[in-house]
Amino acid sequence: MRVEPVTPDGVLTHVVGRVLARDDARPVRLLVDGHPSTHPEALADALVEPLRAAGRPVARVRVRDFLRARSLRLERGRRDADALLDEWIDVEGLNREVLRSVVTRGRWLPSLRDPDTGRSTRAGYEEAPPGTVVVLDGSLALGRGLDVDLAVHLALRPATETRNTPLDDAWTLAAYGRYRREVQPERRADVVVRVDHPDRPALLLPG
Repeated sequence: MRVEPVTPDGVLTHVVGRVLARDDARPVRLLVDGHPSTHPEALADALVEPLRAAGRPVARVRVRDFLRARSLRLERGRRDADALLDEWIDVEGLNREVLRSVVTRGRWLPSLRDPDTGRSTRAGYEEAPPGTVVVLDGSLALGRGLDVDLAVHLALRPATETRNTPLDDAWTLAAYGRYRREVQPERRADVVVRVDHPDRPALLLPG
């Protein structure tokens, strides 16, 4: 792999280009994955307008709105790192209501459960015109079985990840360590962006 320094705008341009290179008559399901300190939601939000300007309808979705019910994900306690990695995301719900639904039913659900209360958000379905791009953000989301077409991983070195994790969330580091070892997100993702220095990102490219 070679490292190519880019600007934050260059990251946007690269990801948008990867999306637009696909068939514009079919939905594209894009995941932006990264440790919370990399703010994957910020990159996902920033992709919306350039994609719309290019003529693509956008469905903006957050993994945090598709977590499993609190009674299930917290069954082993509030600070169980293995549960955080393996059990928090409602993969089947997200696939059924968003990622498969845009393809098979031409509609998508913006949210399923409130992440804080675990209660249904009672959101209504929205239409997905041809060529809709689902822009999904989350953490620990690769390798979970989500039906996505293109994945972006915002990568950190372990030391940066540790430094960026608040003391109260230190228990999560074990989950991110397992994720790095078992899922190998830098190998699995289609686009890898190193963001140890957020103002000086770098793309990891083949070669």
